[in-house]
Amino acid sequence: RELTPTEKSRNQALAAARAPVERGVARLKSWRIFRRSRCSPNRMTSIAKAILTLERQC
Repeated sequence: RELTPTEKSRNQALAAARAPVERGVARLKSWRIFRRSRCSPNRMTSIAKAILTLERQC
């Protein structure tokens, strides 16, 4: 069925908000450190935040 203009704009806003997050997760998955890590998940969260911050700076 056809979407209403309100539904279309809502979907566009949601897609615009999700895209950077999905790109960031895809980028993190490509980093070798996350595939072979042996440290705690809490520490990996801090590492992931640092990497994403550095990625956004470039």
